[in-house]
Amino acid sequence: MLSRIKEITHTILPRLVEIRRHLHAHPELSGGEHQTSVYVAGVLYSCGLQVRESVGKTGVVGEFKGQGVDHRVLALRTDLDALPIDERTGLDYASRKPGIMHACGHDVHTTLGLGVAMVLTQLGGRFPGDVRFLFQPAEEIARGAGWMIRDGAMDQVSAVLGVHVYPTIPAGM
Repeated sequence: MLSRIKEITHTILPRLVEIRRHLHAHPELSGGEHQTSVYVAGVLYSCGLQVRESVGKTGVVGEFKGQGVDHRVLALRTDLDALPIDERTGLDYASRKPGIMHACGHDVHTTLGLGVAMVLTQLGGRFPGDVRFLFQPAEEIARGAGWMIRDGAMDQVSAVLGVHVYPTIPAGM
């Protein structure tokens, strides 16, 4: 299965770069992630997942149903919001919104979550478990998790994994 995951990842890499650059160019502040949520939901719908929008105000939940008999739910949590910082990188995909940028890597985190969703759906029945993708709003103001929990995002979840980039650590550590 690992070789198939690597093959799928290699195939979808250009799409993931496109997603990340789109998210980076269109950042939104905590609690105002409206267009980001629509974009994320669209990608999840295109994967064939069940999608719940407006969870915790502007959060998104995607449901992957595996083929195994054990339907414990593993949640993969990523974050959506950007920071009130003016981007001065000069990148082609730099923020198009003055005073707002993805300076903490949430564009990367969201892309990673979407990438896992793409891989799992292409694996199809070869993955035994259920995965709930949590795209959390308002992480930077420490409110989005509570909003999502109140809206049931964590119901029946057995375990949660999160991701966070750390650019000073070598890849794979």
